[in-house]
Amino acid sequence: MAEENIRGRFVWHELMTTDPEAAKAFYTAVIGWKAKEWEGPNPYTLWIWGESQMGGLMELPKQARDMGAPPSWMGYIGTPDVDATTARARELGATVPVPPSDIPTIGRFSVLQDPQGASFDAFTPNGEARPETAPGLGDFSWHELATTDQNAAWDFYSDLFGWEKTSAMDMGPAGVYQMFGHGGFVYGGIYNKAKESPGPPAWLHYIRVEDVHRTSEKIKEHGGQVVNGPMEVPGGDWVAMAVDPQGAPFAVHHKAQAQS
Repeated sequence: MAEENIRGRFVWHELMTTDPEAAKAFYTAVIGWKAKEWEGPNPYTLWIWGESQMGGLMELPKQARDMGAPPSWMGYIGTPDVDATTARARELGATVPVPPSDIPTIGRFSVLQDPQGASFDAFTPNGEARPETAPGLGDFSWHELATTDQNAAWDFYSDLFGWEKTSAMDMGPAGVYQMFGHGGFVYGGIYNKAKESPGPPAWLHYIRVEDVHRTSEKIKEHGGQVVNGPMEVPGGDWVAMAVDPQGAPFAVHHKAQAQS
């Protein structure tokens, strides 16, 4: 069993897409990751920054495509016992598209859909997880849930993962943007999506870059779309929301001091 301090951490991010080769070309050009093939039983690519593994890439399974699942980024949230977490998620109203399953030599995971419909993975790694540190360049630096019932979503995730409320931002008619974290680290925010906003509830994962403005231009140059931003957020950081050429939403973020 993994140590308790894995609980609630976003420990992996995985892109499932319809065109892995095109996705490799896009993200290596736009973010600066390197792509390395995993030496495992199934085709899988690792996103590498320096000496660190930042996430993974795989082809969207045919069964998922046949059911209409679009390309997307999936966040893996750590737990010391994925089976117990999955059972508790069911009790709290979640659905379980993929029950707890083993990834040989890596760990055990399940795919969950929260009661409002947003998807994520619960994950128990084999052995010890790497120490938790503040996200650097090339890492995932923020995790944002747009949902239809912020209070219910908060009750669900805080029960499962022990998240704590940190600061909150009043967005006026749009409601409150509630930030959350654990153990002194802030992981992201939760808010109620506008009724006219398309799509179901979903997680959006932010990648830290050196300069959001330059990265936004690269996104457009390489066939992606910038759908919101670049824009400054409270505290002086900058963000932009985008869609890659295969249709997977993601966002980029730079710290205030990165623009000098």
